[in-house]
Amino acid sequence: MQNSYRLSIAHINDTHSNFEPSPVQFSLTTEQQSYKLETNSGGYARLGFQIDQARQQAVQQQTPFLFLHGGDSFQGTLYFREFQGAANAHLLNLLKPDAMVLGNHEIDAGNSPVQAFLNRIDFPVLAGNMDLSHEDRLKVGRLYGHPMLYDFDDSSETAKVLIKPFHDTKMAIIGITLDQMRLIARPDPDTDFVNAIDTTRATIARLHHQGIKHIIVLSHLGLDQDRELAQQVDGISLIVGGHSHTLQGQMSDIGLSNIPYAETINSTPILHAGKYAETLGLAEIIFNNQGCVIELIGNNYFMIDSQIHVSDAQGQTASPAVSQSLIAQLLAHPSIKDDQHDDGIHQVIHSQYRPALDALENQILAHIPRDFVHTRLPSKHLPHGSEIAPWVSRSMYKAAKNIEPDIDFALHNAGGVRQSLNKGQLSLADVVGRILPFELPLTLYQIMGKYVIEALESSINRATNNGIVGTGAGSFPYPYGLRYFYDGKQIKGQRITKIEIYKQDQWQALEPDKLYIGVSSAYTAAGKEGYDALLHAHWQQAMTSQTLPEAFIDFVSLHGHLIEDQLFTNVHYISHREDKSKHE
Repeated sequence: MQNSYRLSIAHINDTHSNFEPSPVQFSLTTEQQSYKLETNSGGYARLGFQIDQARQQAVQQQTPFLFLHGGDSFQGTLYFREFQGAANAHLLNLLKPDAMVLGNHEIDAGNSPVQAFLNRIDFPVLAGNMDLSHEDRLKVGRLYGHPMLYDFDDSSETAKVLIKPFHDTKMAIIGITLDQMRLIARPDPDTDFVNAIDTTRATIARLHHQGIKHIIVLSHLGLDQDRELAQQVDGISLIVGGHSHTLQGQMSDIGLSNIPYAETINSTPILHAGKYAETLGLAEIIFNNQGCVIELIGNNYFMIDSQIHVSDAQGQTASPAVSQSLIAQLLAHPSIKDDQHDDGIHQVIHSQYRPALDALENQILAHIPRDFVHTRLPSKHLPHGSEIAPWVSRSMYKAAKNIEPDIDFALHNAGGVRQSLNKGQLSLADVVGRILPFELPLTLYQIMGKYVIEALESSINRATNNGIVGTGAGSFPYPYGLRYFYDGKQIKGQRITKIEIYKQDQWQALEPDKLYIGVSSAYTAAGKEGYDALLHAHWQQAMTSQTLPEAFIDFVSLHGHLIEDQLFTNVHYISHREDKSKHE
């Protein structure tokens, strides 16, 4: 047996269908002032070039090479809306990953889209704590027994494991995803996700019994849960993760992350590579013969355009001399690579997939008079929170009123809106590709006032107390036809200090024991992310005629003139908890 084992790794995560380069911003400071440097980074063609370079270098050095995806390839852009995962499968095949872990957005619409994806790909998807033992064997979209899926083995109560030859021994890759999946995604009712830590521990014990010590956990848990996993489970050689969109690397000098690359917990390094295919993680690793990492050299890399715009704090374009100096400084940074790309992948994107998106870009819906900022939580700068989410709720209300004239309110969560609304022409592509990329149905329901209050209390608590696993600031509620006053310094259950509903052309107190009719996305109405009180509805009725983005498209097409400088606000945050008041 060798004393040391070398491995080269490339890794990405949370790419969310960003096949083309994405906008990125850096900040650099001279002795006089700070400057903003704006450009584009990443995309699959640039990823393909850099991964291929790393793969070739590993071959030359006779070093095993792995390219791993930390989950959430689905959703995010028009590419997913238009091609529903087919483009994702095709382009990932061209990147040639060794494995991908199942992310929560892969299963946003149930098991069937996952099956369609598995049918198209040339690499395995790992989901070692996804228990399909009770899945209906006769249903359409069945995942049980699929040869490209490494799920939970209920007979041994361990994960199915990908085994790779590794020098004179073997390396195991275990895929572990969120065991809170039902809270934030929509797996089929017959699909379970068992405890991530217990599954990992039992699987490692089985691998050790087989003499396999070099073990990588490919995780879609997020950095905090990866840290917990590393702390509680011995024997993990390396964690390659995703879900939290964490950019690791010492990049404070360019205005970005200062989280160390390969943060190590309990002798286990953890690797994350940001989001949206903007960056690529590359690492050279040496293990000892017991599977422990004894050396790791690596970083995350941006792959940026040659065109970079430099402006000062007031938004004025910097002088040519200053721009040239700062661009040279940025390009010299160890986290920056250039825009070299794989021409074959570039041609596939622009010939097979891009034309359909161009058609959507040319469909103009409305003119937006100013920038409207989307932030998930209220802050000192935006005390009422998102300027977009209330308009989304209003569009849901308008759509529902066509079906249910007695509708009282609409309620939507902040995470269902993805971007700010920029001044100027609003295209169909802006709505369905960037602002509301999730094709969620709408659901009408009748519910008692006390459960509306409970849903608000619970969802705000989850949004502002992020220690609750599996959720985050995206839970924060934005209503229309309903307004509430919230004091974050009170105890849970007493933080809603006042709540009113708009009826008969005036604001009235919401009565706890009275029935009201509301509308939400099917995701929220299903009780996800703190909205479980909505499951106490007397009835729920799916609106099959319109999805969330369709309701907003209809609204801005007919009533775009209503989106003016003066924004209505139905969220009144009296005070925040001191430790959770940051603008996210």
